[in-house]
Amino acid sequence: MVTALTIAGSDSSGGAGIQADIKTMTVHGVYAMSAITALTAQNTTGVSGIYEVSPEFLAKQLDSIFTDIPPHAVKVGMVSSAELVRVIAQKLREYGAKKIVVDPVMVSTSGSRLISEDAVETLGRELFPIADLLTPNIPEAEVLTGMSIRTPEEMEQAARRIGERFDCAVLCKGGHQVNSANDYLWQKSGGCWFYGERIQNPNTHGTGCTLSSAIASNLAKGLTLEEAVKRAKQYLSGALSAMLDLGKGSGPLDHMFAIHNIDAE
Repeated sequence: MVTALTIAGSDSSGGAGIQADIKTMTVHGVYAMSAITALTAQNTTGVSGIYEVSPEFLAKQLDSIFTDIPPHAVKVGMVSSAELVRVIAQKLREYGAKKIVVDPVMVSTSGSRLISEDAVETLGRELFPIADLLTPNIPEAEVLTGMSIRTPEEMEQAARRIGERFDCAVLCKGGHQVNSANDYLWQKSGGCWFYGERIQNPNTHGTGCTLSSAIASNLAKGLTLEEAVKRAKQYLSGALSAMLDLGKGSGPLDHMFAIHNIDAE
């Protein structure tokens, strides 16, 4: 069976992080495994607390996974400290992990900061260079490039800068400031746009986690990067279009939109 691993934080509300990743991987027909970097106390209105696991415990989780059920692809999400970033990079190198998708999570949908300043630097030095794909949104791409991104042309420039700096493919997501659904994929072989339908849904909690884990799932199944991104965007659009409405803030997506309800009789 095709397998995938998510390395990320737990979201107590179930809309983002490990929970969103496992739901997404499962509906893609992939066996999902997880290594938890932190527990968060959060809901649709914000993050009220973060309890980080120790580097030693994270290392044990990764050892347990790779020595028993090696994943066909890996998605890395929220990693809040430099020490944890170093453990992840070390273990992924040690076990020769393939098809690594890194979602450089820095701020939650509700606006809460999820990563320390030194962790951002360590991500760039140790984790990004071993990634196959980075999936920054506009604010994250601005942090990584130091440039202001206001136009599609600037998205292209930012993606190229990040990709050339870290020697990996980059999917620059345009959902924050430039447009609502169009993303730009930069690879050494060239770049291409993925145009998406604008969906009027205020409930976007976990969209980044969902997209990156869907891409990782598709890569695990052997799809090309372009096809993996295309199908992941289609899945995300479907989850948004289902118009699930939960919580008092920016609510979660309907990850199960394509599954028919089974009524117990």
